[in-house]
This record gives sequence, C-alpha cells and structure tokens, in this order.
Amino acid sequence: MTSPDLYHEGLLRLARSENRAPRLARPDGQATLDNPLCGDQVTFEVEVRDGRIAALARRVRGCVLCEASAALLGRAALGASAGELAEARACALAMLRGEAAAPGGAFQELAFFTPAREVPSRHRCVLLPFEALEEAVAQAGR
Repeated sequence: MTSPDLYHEGLLRLARSENRAPRLARPDGQATLDNPLCGDQVTFEVEVRDGRIAALARRVRGCVLCEASAALLGRAALGASAGELAEARACALAMLRGEAAAPGGAFQELAFFTPAREVPSRHRCVLLPFEALEEAVAQAGR
C-alpha cells in the first residue's frame, strides 16, 4: 500500500478540519491518552447531560490518522451516550480488522479509514481518540 492510498483526499480533508475545539470551562470529565509508538497525544474534555455528550473539546498532537479520527468524533459524538460511543469504537475496530463495513449514520466517515486495514500498526492511531473520549465520558460518570 502506498501513502496516497492510505492518505487519500477525504481523509486529509477530515484531518485538516478543526482539531482544536475551545476548552470547556467546567468539564465533567477529561482524558489524555498517548500512543508511544508514533507520538500521538489526544485530549478530550466533555460535559455530559442526561447520559449524553452535551459538549466536547479536543486537542490533538498526532499523525493524520489520529487527527482525522478525533475530528470525526468532534462531529459525530455530540449527543451520543457512552454505549453508543463504545459501539462506534467496536465498529471502527471491526472495520479495521476487515470484519465489517463502516457504519452509516453519524459515524459514516469511518469509511475514510478503510485503507488503514492493510497497515495494522496504524490501527492504534485511529482508535486512540475513541479511547480518550470514552475515558473522558467514563470519568464524567464517576
């Protein structure tokens, strides 16, 4: 697989979208996770109301795949419950493993990551933002 296959225009456009949402004044939960293999770092802050993500902020220092994944979550995760977020991560993992197609609905842009199936060492880059957001939501629930 060549870089142009993995880093196609749709993925690059998603990664270039805003990856620095303003910090939340009083987040209910926050999590920062790192990928020591490639140096990615993702921070999510969340406000949760009635069990759903009411507001979120994110900061990403990472590769194109990590930036694109965090941007996707910034768009798709508002209004999601912890269960829906876990389901989206499971769909992303299954898609990366070649076990399922990308989902429809709010998370349909996961299809942009299909070429990453061929590069298992990059799966963590795609999944790290999901894990950070899930941890922030879990922290908000404690």
